Amino acid sequence: MENGSYYQSQGQVAESLGGYTSKVFGWMFLGLLTTFLVSMFCISTVEIPMFFAKNIPVFYGLCIAEVIFVWFMASRILKMSVTAAKASFLAYSAVNGITLMFIFMVYELGSIVYVFGVCALFFGVMALYGYVTKTDLSGIGKILIFGVFALAGFWILSLFLNLSAFERIVSFIGIGIFLGLTAYDTQKIKAYYYNFQGNPDMLAKASIFAALQLYLDFINLFLYLLRVMGRRR
Repeated sequence: MENGSYYQSQGQVAESLGGYTSKVFGWMFLGLLTTFLVSMFCISTVEIPMFFAKNIPVFYGLCIAEVIFVWFMASRILKMSVTAAKASFLAYSAVNGITLMFIFMVYELGSIVYVFGVCALFFGVMALYGYVTKTDLSGIGKILIFGVFALAGFWILSLFLNLSAFERIVSFIGIGIFLGLTAYDTQKIKAYYYNFQGNPDMLAKASIFAALQLYLDFINLFLYLLRVMGRRR
């Protein structure tokens, strides 16, 4: 049947591809909203920013914990319960809100809003392309994932070496990588759907994992655009 329709499977009405895709993006937006609300709460207080400003190792430790948390979810999400997968995603979104609160202290609010709008536009265009294209993006996806590790390596090196002369170039590269990953990860929504459509629990967990991937694409795209377009205070 057509993607927008529902079909019968073992006496149950199964979810349509369109409904499943909407659920994925719904979870992604909920994650973004959670991050935003936590960030706004943090900067509305004096204690939280001051605590991390005085305890920089704690802040970096939190950033490292986020990376470990993403790795854990990626490796374990299909073995979690649906409830645990949802809770883990929202918990990660909340913790990310803590680490991202400093962008509101570094950049002008109007600039943040403007860049967020640009990011949403670019993200939407690439997500639409990834969803409708007939081209298999799996090949380029592997290259882009390698690019993400290269970006991570650059920023780790920048903690020990003065690489500021290359930061703008690397930021443009980062924009290109996460635009491509947005299309690639959106295309994978269909693969998850067809692989797990006979198993509601697995399908639900796959939707959370797909939402996490798109959430990370959006956040990273936003941060790289902010580096290039943002106005500092």
